[in-house]
Amino acid sequence: MTAVRLCGRVLAAGLLASALGIRPATAQTAPPAASPQDLQQVAAELARLQQEFDTVRRQYDERLLALEQRLAQLGGGPSVLAAATPATTTTATTPATPATQAAPAGSSKVFNPDTSVIANFLGAAGKNPMSDERSLQLSEAEVGFQAVVDPYSRADFFLSAGPEGLNIEEGYITFTSLPANLLLKVGKMRADFGKVNTLHTHAMPTVDRPLVTENLVGGEDGLSDSGMSLSHLVQNSLVFLDVTGGVYTGSSDVFQSDRRSKLNYVGRVRAYRDLTESSNIDLGASVAFGPTDVGIADGLATSADPLNKRLFGFDATFRYRPLRRAIYQRLNLRTEMVWSRQDMPAVRPDEKAFGIYGLGEYQFAQRWYIGARVDRSGRALDSSLIDKGASVFLTFWPSEFGQIRGQYRHTTFAEGVKANEILFQFNFAIGAHGAHVF
Repeated sequence: MTAVRLCGRVLAAGLLASALGIRPATAQTAPPAASPQDLQQVAAELARLQQEFDTVRRQYDERLLALEQRLAQLGGGPSVLAAATPATTTTATTPATPATQAAPAGSSKVFNPDTSVIANFLGAAGKNPMSDERSLQLSEAEVGFQAVVDPYSRADFFLSAGPEGLNIEEGYITFTSLPANLLLKVGKMRADFGKVNTLHTHAMPTVDRPLVTENLVGGEDGLSDSGMSLSHLVQNSLVFLDVTGGVYTGSSDVFQSDRRSKLNYVGRVRAYRDLTESSNIDLGASVAFGPTDVGIADGLATSADPLNKRLFGFDATFRYRPLRRAIYQRLNLRTEMVWSRQDMPAVRPDEKAFGIYGLGEYQFAQRWYIGARVDRSGRALDSSLIDKGASVFLTFWPSEFGQIRGQYRHTTFAEGVKANEILFQFNFAIGAHGAHVF
């Protein structure tokens, strides 16, 4: 900017000398005297030139400011701006770096999303004739890629590798800036049904999943399918209300159909309210329905006679976390109930199964949690068979990137078989892993 001002002053002085007709002084000739009229003309010309120069300088400053703001948005203001300095400030031995070769810091998030790896190592000791799980196994390694694509959307991908091979656990894009506070997800995802179905394995408060999930909601994979869901958040002074509806292709462990037109649908209403500054309650009601070919594999139906299935769920969660001791004390109480309605061929009545679990988890020290869970669930294709279970567990968090958990599980199966097991779990993570559903 100083160089520009100096050039302007030199230009103005040259024009003044030209207007006055000044020539280099010599010993033989003296400069002619200027009349008052000539001086007024020169002054007017200088004022005009000064005004034009100020206009050019203002335009230059505005363009420079716009360029700096643009570079700041890209995240590489200072480095790129230095590269764009006029060539007069550089030397022949050090050529100026083109602006296109600069590497803005903000652009690295576009091509390098947040990456994480979470491993889930499980062990089991004891006797369980109804299970074929190994004594020691790395049951799952989950790789996550998460990033904000642009101001209007974000993307989340989770790849899960286990003994069965590589699987896309979830992979979807979320459009966050739709009208009317709508939020749209498109891809493969865990359907918003209840609480446990939305949780990844490493986010569970116990080593295993409840019996009601195993018997009625598809087990570990659960209601996870390709499709789209639309959510709407209603907020007022009394309660947060979240309404979600989704349509899925029909290839989950619950709704299985080879027919392209046979889709399944999931809906959920969730209400959240703070009771005090340290406690809150979360209530939810869910529904899922669609055709399923599950009965075909069991000889209960033919391929031309698909069976319809309906699931109804209710869940309630109470959380207590005193603000003054938030890192040392916490209490979570949760229950979830599921009703299953499975159509059967004409020769058999429809099966109506019910399952429930209750879970409590208490943090008694900065890194220690203790809890218990009770289970009871019928089976989807034979509701007369009812499994029961109870568990106690202890969790230790060495850091935010790892956890160690031990669990005693007692199960009484409908066939009269009883199982007593000691389960243990090691979860460890690399990188920043995005938060799951609250």
